[in-house]
Amino acid sequence: MPNSAANTQRRHLLKTLAAASAMAAFGRPSWANMAVGKADLIVTGGTFHTMDVSTSLAEAMAIRGNRIMAMGSINDIQNLTGPNTRRVDARGLTITPGFIDAHSHPLLANEAISVDVNVRQISKVQALLKEQAQRTPEGQWVLAHMYDDTKFDEGRPLTLQDIDAVVPSQPVMVRHRGGHTAVVNSKAFAMAGVDNQTPDPQGGRFFREDGQLTGKVAELAMDVFDSVGEWPVVDRETNRKGASLMTKRMAASGLTSTTDAAADLEGWISYMDALDAGELYTRVAFMPRGNSEIYTTMKEAGMRSGFGNPMLRVGAVKYAADGSASERTMRMSTPFEGTDDYGILTMSQEQIDAAVDEAVANDFRIGIHANGDVTIDMVLNAYERVLADWKGSNPRFRIEHCSLVNPQLIKRIKATGTIPTPFYTYAYYHGNKWVDYGPDKMRDMFAHRSFIDAGIMVAPASDFTPGPYEPMMALQSMITRQDSQGRVWGENQRITAAEAMQVCTMNGAYASFEEHDKGSLTPGKLADFVLLGQDPMTTDPTAIKDIPIVATYLDGQPVFEA
Repeated sequence: MPNSAANTQRRHLLKTLAAASAMAAFGRPSWANMAVGKADLIVTGGTFHTMDVSTSLAEAMAIRGNRIMAMGSINDIQNLTGPNTRRVDARGLTITPGFIDAHSHPLLANEAISVDVNVRQISKVQALLKEQAQRTPEGQWVLAHMYDDTKFDEGRPLTLQDIDAVVPSQPVMVRHRGGHTAVVNSKAFAMAGVDNQTPDPQGGRFFREDGQLTGKVAELAMDVFDSVGEWPVVDRETNRKGASLMTKRMAASGLTSTTDAAADLEGWISYMDALDAGELYTRVAFMPRGNSEIYTTMKEAGMRSGFGNPMLRVGAVKYAADGSASERTMRMSTPFEGTDDYGILTMSQEQIDAAVDEAVANDFRIGIHANGDVTIDMVLNAYERVLADWKGSNPRFRIEHCSLVNPQLIKRIKATGTIPTPFYTYAYYHGNKWVDYGPDKMRDMFAHRSFIDAGIMVAPASDFTPGPYEPMMALQSMITRQDSQGRVWGENQRITAAEAMQVCTMNGAYASFEEHDKGSLTPGKLADFVLLGQDPMTTDPTAIKDIPIVATYLDGQPVFEA
């Protein structure tokens, strides 16, 4: 990029960052002003699960401004009623803190330029691709997202030949919902100069059967297409609408906070624009992608983790060191069932070490995507080296996903104070994929029970789009470990309903250093809460995912009402 263009983008970034800082200073009333006077809102009549032992017997909640003013008996709270106090009668409902997602990708599926192919027949994918090609100018990439290779009635994945049959003359990329693989057509391979003899790039793979390309490409092999052909461009207003739409959908599921893990400059601007327009419906922890323009600019400007305001805050920098759990490319010490495939590393130990050193030198926390046990070991090597002479409080370094562990890795995670973020809806939603891992591995994957027993603050993570973000599905998945067909994967990793609630609330707040501001219904904390149609603590565990969300409140104001 020419220097003038880069400087212009940096100036714009600094302007938006400064705006975020101003909102942090002036956009919220002070707690001192809210601690006196009458309540603006009172909630009574329901069952409260406060996630705070000091308020566990509460019968009612008072809110002033955007903070919880008091929790207590109905009589005590009624005394805070004034002439302008609003009331919520929650009889028959359950009130919980707002749910938190510590790792997702809200903007990954851009429906403005890409078609959603989350369907159950390959023929329907073909029909959607044909329609998308007709809407796409000749020569531009035809894009699709939310592809899932194990969900088709045909019992097989999409192939190059399937795409060629309906879109032969334009390059096509069908992205897996996991984000680590895609399926492309012959035109795409030809434009990139890839054929059956092309070697796999370091950290990537062109999949073949009998020596022939299947269309599937994984990890860094997808990068060869970045500079080929003409890619669709999305304008700023469309990006703003995308941020608004996705946070609104998340709020409707009961989420009041989410995390964009590995975001870019356009993403920051999208969230800022939605916030300015009053259309950001969940709080966002923004994790800049390592080696990205926005990360470079933040470092140069002296920005760091924690900068921002309660609605939009800079989190840890994010790197990715191996492949995917759902797409079966994560790097493990033993192969996938019935294969000699051990998965893919996308960073070396030296690269991981350098990323950690750079983050620490610039006052950034760091979260490194590491699914397999081999990769988790490498990340812990880097963390242990930096923490050996650490002065000060626990920096709460993160391991994103942290899927396949063992007792020794768990001890090291505990000793380093590392935050693991295993997938919370995967056991339920992606059941067919666990056949490729086998029952023995699944006893050590998404190890919520093992983490909790070790005293580790395991964080809640959907990884949307790869996994559904709905907290009710997450609770059911962690409690039962059953998939949609009733198969149990890793029964030993089941946790209780109370523990699952803790993961999705207080642990989520802890993962972003915000446990003093959210995660429980405690006086002084932000008034983020959810009204549920049933109680997840007493509902049949296999039916929790169907509990209706009646309303979601952010800052004491409804952002979703059924």
